[in-house]
Amino acid sequence: MRKTGNWAWKILREILQIIALFAVLAVSWTAATYLTKAVYAKTGAPSSAYVTQIIDLFLGVVIFFLCMMLLGLMFKHKQMAVLNAMTDAMRRISQGDFNVKMEEHKLPGEFKMIVNGINDMAEGLGRMETMRQDFISNVSHEIQSPLTSIRGFARALRNPRLTEERRNHYLEIIEGESRRLSQLSDNLLKLSSLEGDRTVFEMQPYRLDGQLRAVVLASEPQWLAKRIQVDLELAEVQIRASEDLMSQVWMNLLHNSIKFTPEGGVITIELKADREAAVVTITDTGIGMSEADQLRIFERFYKADKSRNRSAGGSGLGLSIVKRIVDIHQGTVTVQSRPGEGSAFTVSVPLAPPPE
Repeated sequence: MRKTGNWAWKILREILQIIALFAVLAVSWTAATYLTKAVYAKTGAPSSAYVTQIIDLFLGVVIFFLCMMLLGLMFKHKQMAVLNAMTDAMRRISQGDFNVKMEEHKLPGEFKMIVNGINDMAEGLGRMETMRQDFISNVSHEIQSPLTSIRGFARALRNPRLTEERRNHYLEIIEGESRRLSQLSDNLLKLSSLEGDRTVFEMQPYRLDGQLRAVVLASEPQWLAKRIQVDLELAEVQIRASEDLMSQVWMNLLHNSIKFTPEGGVITIELKADREAAVVTITDTGIGMSEADQLRIFERFYKADKSRNRSAGGSGLGLSIVKRIVDIHQGTVTVQSRPGEGSAFTVSVPLAPPPE
């Protein structure tokens, strides 16, 4: 609808320009006629009507070009002012000032398109700058915490009066914080690779139910340690995807459920085929989350429960990686949850096409 309106406005503008051109031409011809008549009233008209028409035509053309030059100078001054404003806006953007907002009203159509482009570019760069600053702040915060612990407990180890038990306890804390730093680095590299699209992932058909069983078995020490019951309701479903990447999705979601499910809880993994998609739902009886948290849970570094995530060693990147991998496979991931009643993550990915 908007595109049709733009075309109609362009056609109307062209028609108005043609009408204005003919109006200037008519005014010039009329002015030339009256001017020659005034001259002829004093000096006398030429004997030949042909010569009179030639003089009127020549004088009309001269007046027409003088009017066009005058209009050109008037519009040139306005165009230069607009060009100077655009140049100044681009200079401010290049210097890092993204709060640029040029007024687009009372401008010709061509200038409106350029001004809209400058405003959109400034707005987009402003959002990117905000994201960059948030990213640096979050990474610095995540790195600073384990480094502070490592530095503090390393200093405490210098105490010669420490018992062997206390010394081993401090060493375990240092080792755990070092693992956190290593995991954070690995997740950042993985997320950067996925978002940069620099890697071509090989998509192959495979049985999704078999992959889910393998992930549950690989995570057995974690859910057995908390006496969590894991129920499987898996249909035989085949998808075409990157098996390594999708394994990361199920591992992250399952570990997330294990992390926030109390001892003796239940995790249910259901797989079914829905038309052209495979739908996996991982439901737990954990602490759940609020509606506000659900809206931001897939953002980088966002933590619905910061205190528990900190104690469990989370960096807030696991679900961001899940979202990116699912997007690469042209699927969807959603969450439904209530505080104190658990969460249900649902992943939908396209089925493998039937063999030719």
